[in-house]
Amino acid sequence: MDNKNDTEVKVLIAAALEGRITEGQAREFHKYGPEALALLVLVLSRCVAEQKSLVAEQKSRMAELEAAVAQLEGKVNGKRQPDPSTPSGQIPPYAKPAAPKRKGKPGARKGHPGQRRPKPQEVDRHEEHRLERCPECGGELQRCKRTRTRTVEDILKDLRTEVVEHTIHRDYCPACKKHVEPVVADALPKADLGHRVVSLTGWLHYGLGVTIDQVVDIFDYHLHTRVTPGGLVAMWQNLGQVLTPWYEQIAQEARLSALLHADETGWRMNGQTWWLWCFANPTCCYYMIDPSRGSPALEKFFIEAFDGILVTDFWAAYDSVWGTNERQMCLVHLLRELEKVDQTNGSAEWKQFAKMLRRLVRDGIRLWKRPDYTPEKYASRVRRINDRLLALAKAEYGDADAARLAKRLLKYNDAYFTFLDYLGVPFDNNFAERMIRPAVILRKNSQSNRSEKGAAVQAILMSVYRTLKLRGYHPIDTIVEALRTYVSTGQLPPLPAPRIADG
Repeated sequence: MDNKNDTEVKVLIAAALEGRITEGQAREFHKYGPEALALLVLVLSRCVAEQKSLVAEQKSRMAELEAAVAQLEGKVNGKRQPDPSTPSGQIPPYAKPAAPKRKGKPGARKGHPGQRRPKPQEVDRHEEHRLERCPECGGELQRCKRTRTRTVEDILKDLRTEVVEHTIHRDYCPACKKHVEPVVADALPKADLGHRVVSLTGWLHYGLGVTIDQVVDIFDYHLHTRVTPGGLVAMWQNLGQVLTPWYEQIAQEARLSALLHADETGWRMNGQTWWLWCFANPTCCYYMIDPSRGSPALEKFFIEAFDGILVTDFWAAYDSVWGTNERQMCLVHLLRELEKVDQTNGSAEWKQFAKMLRRLVRDGIRLWKRPDYTPEKYASRVRRINDRLLALAKAEYGDADAARLAKRLLKYNDAYFTFLDYLGVPFDNNFAERMIRPAVILRKNSQSNRSEKGAAVQAILMSVYRTLKLRGYHPIDTIVEALRTYVSTGQLPPLPAPRIADG
């Protein structure tokens, strides 16, 4: 290749590297022979390799800078990490690391001396128990001299401790060919503490959120009744097993109700993140502790179609609830989100969108609060409110936040003003949040549960105590009477129906 051709080839290669070579110039390379073409390919290949190396170096540098910024902002895996001084109750469940599972079983080592509560030193009262006839065949009994004693310690309504020694006579039935004896209705089988102790301690722990150690101190120092942590747990497990039919009845009534609130919050089970679900209305409250926060947990509760009105927040898992039900989205959650976006978005389009949405929501709430409001009387005004909502949702928005919320408005178009179509339906989900609040306090005090069995007992007893209170019954007295019936007959009475308020 002569000097002239060499110069022309260099000019063409420079044009190719700068990205300004034309198609005609590219076709001229063939006249310079294969050497020129090989030279062009080598130069372009080296240029591409240098560009890739530069891009990789820039990406690595950007990753280092982002990691440094995230460390300064306290973020890990894209999520802001709490400050070390942040209280545990203010840390969301997803930000809490999963604690390692504890090895071995809880409690003292094998061979360790037990901590059984001591027997009462004094007996306040004696009772004799003897059957008149056989409880199975109704025949006459042959009297025997076989007896046994059983001591039951309980707390009376005036909070005095009473120790009763029961003498139980065992007689023989010739027809059944076996010995029979009466049932002592003052305590569960094999228990030495009475029903009121079991019910009161359960109410303190599962109803009020008092810790186990505090319950022990209350009974030991104030009520002068000796209890132990292990004994309390065993009593509550027995109580939960007895009250399981009531728990199942509460679930069934909730599923068949015309109005149902639903909410969920984080829960810890042996250090792992689980979820506490709450399904409630003014007459029942059902808790469920489950490892899932999604549709699998809802499928466990809604085992059949739900035909009522479901009041929830905007958690997408509730969309999986099947049936002919209607939804009422919590408008308080919607207004809170508008306030949250206001803090970071000051665009004119967003301000106009938020202003129109707030006005629309407040117009609906103001109409609902009118003393003479009925869906039939104000049907035309309700229709205009729904039309305004649909128009706001279908409009085009350039602002990202306005477009996102408009998409949500369109998705749940029929679920924002359901409270205007049915009397008695609220526009918020505050009821479920109030019902879940005692469980949050208990979670803070007692650190949730150590085992799945404990979580099951937790859900049963919280549901029963809360439902009895909602229905206007004294939880402790009601459970005491139910336990006496259960011990006497072997059957738990039905869950008491809601009481009708006076006036």
